[in-house]
Amino acid sequence: MLPNRKQNRLSGYNYAENGAYFITICTKDKEKLLGSILEGTTFLPASVQLSHLGQLAEKYLLRIAQLDHYVIMPNHVHLILLLQQPSISVPQIIRSWKIMVSKEAGFSPWQRSYYDHIIRNQSDYDRIRTYMEENPARWASDDYYIK
Repeated sequence: MLPNRKQNRLSGYNYAENGAYFITICTKDKEKLLGSILEGTTFLPASVQLSHLGQLAEKYLLRIAQLDHYVIMPNHVHLILLLQQPSISVPQIIRSWKIMVSKEAGFSPWQRSYYDHIIRNQSDYDRIRTYMEENPARWASDDYYIK
C-alpha cells in the first residue's frame, strides 16, 4: 500500500476564486527535459534554450487565457495565473495543460503534483515576478538544480 501523500493545496480554499496564483510544475525526477541554460554576457542576460519538449510546453502555455507571466527552466516551469472571471479553477488549468503537452509529446514528462502559492498583494506579486525573471541567471543556485 502506498503511503498517503501530503496535501499540496490549501485546505478549504476555492482555487477558482478571483486572484493571482504562482505555480511551479516540475518534470518527473527533475530531469532536464525542457531545455538548457545559455549563460549571460555583459550585454545579454542568461536565458533558456528550449528543447522540443520545452517548445511544446510553451506552445500550450501560450493558449492559457489566464496566463500572466511564465518562465520555462530545464526541469520546471514557473507561471503566474490571473483568475478574474471564475469559470475554471487552477487545478483544471494545470491538468489540461499537462495533458495537452503529454499527448503531443507521446509521454508524460510531469511529476504528479505541483507547487502553488496564492499571491496576496502587489509586493508579493512583484517579488515573485522578479524571482521568475532572474531564475535563468541563478540556475546553478536554484532549488531545482540537479547536476
